[in-house]
Amino acid sequence: MGARGSTGITITLLASAALAGCAWAPGGSTRVPHSVYQSERFQSDETFSRLFDASVNDTCEAARRALLSQGYVITASRADAIAGSKRFQPEGEVHMEIGFTVVCVPEGANERPATAYVSAQQDRYVIKKAANNTSLGVGALGSISVPLSSSEEALVKVGSETIPAGQFYDRYFALMQRLLTDMREGR
Repeated sequence: MGARGSTGITITLLASAALAGCAWAPGGSTRVPHSVYQSERFQSDETFSRLFDASVNDTCEAARRALLSQGYVITASRADAIAGSKRFQPEGEVHMEIGFTVVCVPEGANERPATAYVSAQQDRYVIKKAANNTSLGVGALGSISVPLSSSEEALVKVGSETIPAGQFYDRYFALMQRLLTDMREGR
């Protein structure tokens, strides 16, 4: 190899070493990023379900009524599944939405008892503003982009997470149980 060939290889090796040094520099992160699935425990004490002494239809009807009674809008409804959502604005520029999904599954031969599987997702939105521009065609000059004083606002999703099992679901299941009791007494 000539002098030029070895110089090119030397420069390449030095650049590679410098990049490797940056990757392992003191104070730099040497950890592999944590994957979300690694924290999934799949333990029975953190349950998103509850067994009810009722039919699938009655269990899902109680789930629907529980959501409606708390101001949720039902976005999908079947005899064995319900979906609903509710919006919040806890701060001026921050908007939140909780989406519920409930699936009712028979556990016995006569569709009684039934298990309600519930999962709620919390989405976070912020208002983003975008200035309006318009283009004007000017004969010999071509087109000119002119900013307008108005701006468009849009809600942009900036975060989403499943609400973890706990008191939130316990309160929902307790309301479902009360509604099932009321439904039985009303018959």
